[in-house]
Amino acid sequence: MSNKKLIYLDNNSTTPCDPRVVEAMIPYFYEHPGNAASRNHPFGWEAEGAVDLARERIAKLLAVDPKEIIFTSGATESDNLALKGVFEMYKSKGNHIITATTEHKAVLDTCKKIESMGGEVTYLDVQADGLIDLAALEAAIKPNTILISIMWANNETGVIQNMKAIGEICAKHGILFMSDATQAVGKIQVHPKEVGVHLMAFSAHKMYGPKGVGALFVNRKGPRVKVTAQMDGGGHERGMRSGTLNVPGIVGFGKAAEIAMNEMEADFKRVAKLRDKLEQALLAKLEESYINGNTDHRMPHVTNISFKHVEGEGLMMTFNQEIGVSSGSACTSASLEPSYVLVALGLGDDLAHSSIRFSLSKFTTEDEIDYAIDAVAKGVNHMRDLSPIWEMYKEGVDLTKIVWDNH
Repeated sequence: MSNKKLIYLDNNSTTPCDPRVVEAMIPYFYEHPGNAASRNHPFGWEAEGAVDLARERIAKLLAVDPKEIIFTSGATESDNLALKGVFEMYKSKGNHIITATTEHKAVLDTCKKIESMGGEVTYLDVQADGLIDLAALEAAIKPNTILISIMWANNETGVIQNMKAIGEICAKHGILFMSDATQAVGKIQVHPKEVGVHLMAFSAHKMYGPKGVGALFVNRKGPRVKVTAQMDGGGHERGMRSGTLNVPGIVGFGKAAEIAMNEMEADFKRVAKLRDKLEQALLAKLEESYINGNTDHRMPHVTNISFKHVEGEGLMMTFNQEIGVSSGSACTSASLEPSYVLVALGLGDDLAHSSIRFSLSKFTTEDEIDYAIDAVAKGVNHMRDLSPIWEMYKEGVDLTKIVWDNH
């Protein structure tokens, strides 16, 4: 292992902490140990001040009021608080929620839970490029619709939704608009108020901050949004989320937001250039390779590529001791299922199973991209050399007309 080059290209799962973030956090583990809710001595005041500063930094990044930032343990909790909190708070007005089939499981599973609580949820299909059909969205609205929840950027394809257009539809019908913006915040400009988003979940560990801390933006004016707390005990975070605040984590979150504010634009350009190089080289070297999702409206650091007649999990085995990436398959219930996101885009199981998601970071180097290009190309060619299906395809056999014997 020591001689192997290790390259991390799975930053949509989690990013490494920026060293400046870690440096900012360290004193709050031992030198400044106070609880931010301890208001009767200097240690508590100091912790509270550190939390307030972090809240201000995050609010500045999002162009919102610091009072609109509610700290949580991460985006999953934020999604739960927003969806269940709105459902319970506004149930006298209606019980219908609209979301999309390509949302993160933190939203989809929470919606399933809401259905078991008597809620009604419409799961919109997306178009082949991963974008929401705005006409279909508007057509799905009912008199009892209280919330529309659409993610800002998809975690598997990087596709960015037309948030402003969706916000306008919500405003026209007087419906609250929620977004899971976990993959977008800190990497591209995300200003929820400008596009009409009323609740927004995001997390520190996707933007070079620590794991275990996230936030929920809750709009205070025009309209003033209320959510029913999902955890009780102490009334922290304006009564919306009780629990002792993770002061070191929040400090790191705030520092990550400050760094993003200053460096995000430059990082965007550099990382997009590396992503494009990776993409163009792989598509040039490997025939029957396809980019999944809209290529005009997507995050700068993500590409999801299918390599026809190559099983993604098997491909990863050719280089996964050296390169960290994610495949288009997910292990569930001991069976290998194709990514539900890619299936929702209309990909057949074969292409969905053959996809790899590459997600770069601001720390990714050009040398690493060059190495990854070479390793992936070798891996794909090796897998195809061993594949009788690829051999038949190359010989011109129409694979769609073959009746496979499953016995």
